[in-house]
Amino acid sequence: MRAVAGLVAVLSIVAGPGVPHAQAVVIENTTVTVSTLKPPIVWKPIPFGDRRKAEMAGYSKRHYGQHTWHLRDPKVIVEHYTDGTSFSSAWNTFAANSPHDGELPGTCAHFIIDRDGTIYQLVHLWIRCRHAVGMNYTAIGIEHVGTSDQMVLSDRAQMRSSLRLTLWLMAKFHINIGNVIGHRESLVSPYRFELYPSWRCLVHADFPHWAMRRYRHRLRDLAARRGVPVGKGPVWENVYNC
Repeated sequence: MRAVAGLVAVLSIVAGPGVPHAQAVVIENTTVTVSTLKPPIVWKPIPFGDRRKAEMAGYSKRHYGQHTWHLRDPKVIVEHYTDGTSFSSAWNTFAANSPHDGELPGTCAHFIIDRDGTIYQLVHLWIRCRHAVGMNYTAIGIEHVGTSDQMVLSDRAQMRSSLRLTLWLMAKFHINIGNVIGHRESLVSPYRFELYPSWRCLVHADFPHWAMRRYRHRLRDLAARRGVPVGKGPVWENVYNC
């Protein structure tokens, strides 16, 4: 058994002959498998073929100094809202792969959560998505269909799915609650990194501190009910003095 990122202890367990090893989190002599935390997810992929992967690798080289489209060992989960009222409009925007801020690939997120609580996955978790300046090299992006923080936070079905999805991702990748952030909070994440000086303070207004304090409080409550430790809260670092 080994400690992982101050969040959980992880071991492999064997469910029976011929059954692959399953990841599990161990809390005070009880075991919760990561798979039991996973909520229902609908696979609804956007086109992300060789051309878009090459564009993502080029973007990563320019902005992070790494020529790769792979998302390896993500450290952060970034919460967003779509600024729209339908899943289809958000999906179509991400699928179009249109230039954003003069660059390709276009924007995308790994997940979109609809108003009825349906969780859609658009991109594999080993692929980088362009959803938050300075964070795409290490962050998973979750979009919520909605036009304001309050709209999302007050939608019980959507919030229930969001919290379940985030907790599962935290356990899967050993991400503590301090690195579950809103898009607006990315400015003060210690993981923020951006090579373009003119982009270092670029950010959107979705999910600022007040909204995320409420979100993380609810996330802690869910984790406590599930018996999953979540680690320490945020430690902010304004890397670029934004």
